[in-house]
Amino acid sequence: MFTNLIQGLSTALMLGNLFYLVIGVAGGIIIGALPGLTATMGVAILLPFTFGMDAVTGLIMLVGIYIGAIYGGSISAILLNTPGTPASAATCFDGYALVKKGYPTKALSASTIASALGGLISCVALVTISPFLAKFALRFSAPEYFALALFGLTIIASISAENFLKGIIAGMIGLLISCFGMDAITSYPRFSFGIVDLLNGFSVIPVLIGLFAVSEVFNQIEQIIGEKEIKTDIVMDKNYMNFKEIKHCLPTIIKCGAIGTFIGSIPGAGADIAAFVCYNEAKRSNKNEKFGEGSLIGISAPESGNNGVTGGALAPLLTLGVPGDAVAAVLLGALIIQGLTPGPLLFEQNPEIVYGLFSSMIIGNILLLIIGLAGIKFYSRIVEIPKTMMIPAILILSTIGSYSMNNSLFDVGVTFAFGIIGYIMSKIKMPSSPIVLAVILGPMLETNLRKAVLMYEGSYSFLYTRPITIVFLIFTALSIVSALKKQNK
Repeated sequence: MFTNLIQGLSTALMLGNLFYLVIGVAGGIIIGALPGLTATMGVAILLPFTFGMDAVTGLIMLVGIYIGAIYGGSISAILLNTPGTPASAATCFDGYALVKKGYPTKALSASTIASALGGLISCVALVTISPFLAKFALRFSAPEYFALALFGLTIIASISAENFLKGIIAGMIGLLISCFGMDAITSYPRFSFGIVDLLNGFSVIPVLIGLFAVSEVFNQIEQIIGEKEIKTDIVMDKNYMNFKEIKHCLPTIIKCGAIGTFIGSIPGAGADIAAFVCYNEAKRSNKNEKFGEGSLIGISAPESGNNGVTGGALAPLLTLGVPGDAVAAVLLGALIIQGLTPGPLLFEQNPEIVYGLFSSMIIGNILLLIIGLAGIKFYSRIVEIPKTMMIPAILILSTIGSYSMNNSLFDVGVTFAFGIIGYIMSKIKMPSSPIVLAVILGPMLETNLRKAVLMYEGSYSFLYTRPITIVFLIFTALSIVSALKKQNK
């Protein structure tokens, strides 16, 4: 393996391959930072451009886009409270709060360092234990996915500690919203009201953009109207994270990178679930940290987790031909187009491609750190733009981002409708993040619960007969108990 890895490094460091890797990472950052343009969309759009390339070169560029786009979503999440991708939604909680305190550079540097380290941790796991991760991931079936989704939903209790009842109500609203559209098992239309556009339910991206970005625009407009004089001379701190702060966040980064790798190896889970799970774990294990008020750990945890998914998702793809998430599914298509069949034989017959990808991911995360840190001074200047210019820009980006998902004006309407809902919720001090979490996890919870019941012919014995399911249910109980204890203090 060591010899193959050395050969893979030499392949990844070839001038042509390195050039396309740089282009991929930089382009991915831009794609991720634009609301609505997800990592999946970026890889899918640029896939045709790799058809004429050498197999290794094309795959290296696509992997670079994947790495860059997952990180890029945090830039707009931190600076504009607008998640560039669903995976960066959890970063808004503390990232934007830290920006409002005047520390955009520190917030962005925390995101960059955590993203790169989380990605590198996943690369180490990919190289060393990918066959084990892949085989373990195959043990997941409907009962395990249901238990994982249920555990994820308990994060609502954690992130709603200050307004527990309101948070639960918001989560229930989110679960109701996730029920819109055709039934996943029977395909029977639910809550469509005769509207064709509602047959597919609400897309996550328009809901995200509405609740976070458009609602914030309404709040900013209200502030401008209330101000006698519009202030444009915003003084922002330009200092990066210092060594002491990095050391403080490092244990969380390492732990969440490992959690993200594990979740990434589970087919169908994805970076958005990993980010929320890691944020919840960080809150559970850092009792003295003030989350939601600009905590560096609150930024580092979801960013390390969602970037940890990048390596984890490739483990089942390369070893078994089972994609870990939507981006890995597109990469599976790229492999097949190049005449390659993922699986054990790929390691034997085409080791230069496999280890070239491994090495390019390691180098790609190092490039992410370099490009990300180099661009922070430029990114952070966005917050110095006057509100009167920023608000129209955010509205335009929000409109384009929501429209680009399905080329649908209905999604634009959804975005502004949820913007109004988010604005009202902010006025009554009801957290909007539980809605997002429930919209993401609701379909996974319902579909897999019903599949599990069908598998067991109407019995719920899977809740206490499957070891992995039992472990997740125990974690669920512990998470709820921990949140209730905080609420009672």
